[in-house]
Amino acid sequence: MERLSINAAFDRKQLVGGILFFFLSSSANLANAEDIQFNIDLLDVKDRQQIDLNRFSHGAYIMPGEYVFAVHVNKQELSEQTLNIYPDPDSKDDSQVCITPQLVSQFGLKTGVEKQLRWWHDANCLEISSLPGLTLAPSLATSALVIGVPATWLEYASEYWDPPSTWDEGIFGALLDYNVNLQQLFQQKGGNQRNESANGVVGVNVGPWRLRADWQARNDTGSGASQRSWDWSRYYAYRALPHLAAKLTLGEDFLTSDIFDSFRFAGISLVTDDNMLPANLRGYAPEVSGIANTNAKVVISQQGRVLKEVLVPAGAFRIQDISDSVSGKLDVRIEEQDGTSHSFQMDTASVPYLTRPGMVRYKTAVGRPMDANHRTQGPAFATGEFSWGVNNGWSLYGGGVIDENYQAAALGIGRDLLLFGALAFDVTQSKAMLSDEDGTLTGRSYRLSYSKRFDDFDNQVTFAGYRFSEKNYMSMSEYLDARNWGRRSQSSKEMYTVTFNQQLREWGTSVYLNYNHQSYWDSPANDSYNLTASKYLDLWRMRNISLSLTLSHSKYDGRTEDGMYLSLSVPVGQQSSVSYSGTYAGQESSHQLNYNSSDSDGNFYQIGSGLSRQGVIGNGYYSYRGSMAQWNGSASYQEGSYSSLGMSVQGGVTVTPKGAALHRAGSPGSTRMLVDTDGNAGIPIKTWGSPTWTNVFGKAVVSDISSYSRSRVSIDLNAIPDDAQAMTSVVQATLTEGAIGYRHFSVIGGAKNMAIIRLADGSTPPFGATVLNPKNQEVGIVGDDGSVWLSGIVAGETMQVNWLGKAQCELQLPESASLITSSSLLLPCRSLNRVVVNSLAKK
Repeated sequence: MERLSINAAFDRKQLVGGILFFFLSSSANLANAEDIQFNIDLLDVKDRQQIDLNRFSHGAYIMPGEYVFAVHVNKQELSEQTLNIYPDPDSKDDSQVCITPQLVSQFGLKTGVEKQLRWWHDANCLEISSLPGLTLAPSLATSALVIGVPATWLEYASEYWDPPSTWDEGIFGALLDYNVNLQQLFQQKGGNQRNESANGVVGVNVGPWRLRADWQARNDTGSGASQRSWDWSRYYAYRALPHLAAKLTLGEDFLTSDIFDSFRFAGISLVTDDNMLPANLRGYAPEVSGIANTNAKVVISQQGRVLKEVLVPAGAFRIQDISDSVSGKLDVRIEEQDGTSHSFQMDTASVPYLTRPGMVRYKTAVGRPMDANHRTQGPAFATGEFSWGVNNGWSLYGGGVIDENYQAAALGIGRDLLLFGALAFDVTQSKAMLSDEDGTLTGRSYRLSYSKRFDDFDNQVTFAGYRFSEKNYMSMSEYLDARNWGRRSQSSKEMYTVTFNQQLREWGTSVYLNYNHQSYWDSPANDSYNLTASKYLDLWRMRNISLSLTLSHSKYDGRTEDGMYLSLSVPVGQQSSVSYSGTYAGQESSHQLNYNSSDSDGNFYQIGSGLSRQGVIGNGYYSYRGSMAQWNGSASYQEGSYSSLGMSVQGGVTVTPKGAALHRAGSPGSTRMLVDTDGNAGIPIKTWGSPTWTNVFGKAVVSDISSYSRSRVSIDLNAIPDDAQAMTSVVQATLTEGAIGYRHFSVIGGAKNMAIIRLADGSTPPFGATVLNPKNQEVGIVGDDGSVWLSGIVAGETMQVNWLGKAQCELQLPESASLITSSSLLLPCRSLNRVVVNSLAKK
């Protein structure tokens, strides 16, 4: 009978609860109002005798104490902070959040504004009136403090960029990122071959410092022989210097320069970091394109250090996620699954060196050159370069490299041609003192660079460059080769580089061209180009049919390779397609039909079969973006020749005092964010890519986080489990490079149900009393006659009921999960006080 009476009373309780929530929402909008007097005549007499609305009578009132808030400043979310709430010095019935000097320093205030601020509570708390227009809105329900700061007091900020004073250095932690590749080749004629390779980064973050060590390993077996290698390819540490907009690096590094070529050294460097600028002022990042005749592994390296290994399906590929800090020549090797490989070199583009008016960009380094085995090569050197924005149209730039036997100096000028693009020209002169036989060589190198986007024609010359070097000109890397090996490796003569994009939107067509030419005084020239034309069209009821043609050519180290790849893709459903592909490479050609499909869970697969000159071919490719790693697998078959299998796993593990998690990895050793969902497993976390799910400890690491840009991470409310309720679903952060950020989502986990709360004497808690779980989260508000809608119900857990500003009694939830999900609960509440002084709790 008790349960029947409870169910029959729910309609009336929900009505009264609605009135209560109206009071709540009204008081939230009256944060600075005077005392609020509630008209409780709407409630019946019995309810009027049991109402505790004291906590709602002051819109901004929160009990004094220490609280943890997720702090929001305008649209930006800062890290969680522990703040004190003190009685308002001007009103004994109000309270005020203590805004500390440390928190104010994260507002991003203009220079000089902080000098006009006033403080109270021993100069530890900001006087709100001293910053006109500042608003505070604390909320215990969401554990959030929203601070509104007028834009007139703030430094420049854009949609996704925040001023340096608001950047987050992250928390202490260790990381291990890895990329493992396995290839197995079964040849019908000849022995089998097996290749295992791996590379990655090990690191520790301590305050603003990032300690890193790059590693790479390889094991090749086949034909009765094996070759193994393991190398710690680089040891280094770096940190951001926001007040200088620069990056400080100690240890082993590669020279980063827009004027001189790159070489390996050990020492110290200080470089202006364009990534610290707003996105529209940042530079250019290189990309690698080509054609894979079969499922293949693409290895991108520089002077022996592997930068990236990617498993790609057969056909044309473009790798665009190379760090924009990479400069100089890149070595690209395509390792096919049939055991063959082909290589080429490419130069990373350097857009014209222009700088905003009045600004100076610089790069400096001091150290000693070294080889891939960590051995120094030669005496110490120093280098520096600058670019000065003279005015709106002109920039002056130059620099130098010097050691006891080598000197080089460069001077250039850049011009913004407005509608006609940007142009830069520079001259570099070198002087190298070699052996007595070679004597002293002096020469010059001339470079012309151009970049332009033609909006009217919807095309862009990302980069066009020409460089001519006299025979006796030597770059630093050429000088080091001559000094250490007794001969020049290759004496550069002419170099052309062009990257071009054309969009013909009316025709649904795009064209992409990348061309590199390098000639030498003492060896044959190298050439490479990649030309891709693609078109989207509609035929009858078929929409978004894709037609693509890619031509490639490479001439490297005396070996010439040409290729062509033609594809026609027809969509089938929302995320699937059927395609034809034809590949032509030298004397070989193949034709095959493919089917590929993907889904929103991160799965992608492709299967295909066809004919080549040697007979039937078949291949398959599978990729999965999991929460703990990125998985890729491939298989190929060629009749009468070979069959092969390939697999790669890319991921990482991040460990911090706040928790640890396995995760997908972006760029090795890069920025990431650890998110905490209050111990709730299986919570879907979203950024721009596939979702990541929290582990059994309620932790997840999101790796697709940009440095120095505002990153937004959210809970996918459409996929959240039924037994979880997100009190906060969106967090933001602007992290420095390599940081391990930390953000907390307030998530209540457990079942939901209606309940009636009874005190020991049969009475009920007052109307408006709150129920808190062991994590101090508010999980319910008591309504009429002790009714409450509870969330976060966990079998055997205890909860506390609060009124008059403190915990008054304790609930013990049933041990049986089946009872928790029953139609209703009757919960006795055991008093926490020896003497019950709350007259509102008595009938």
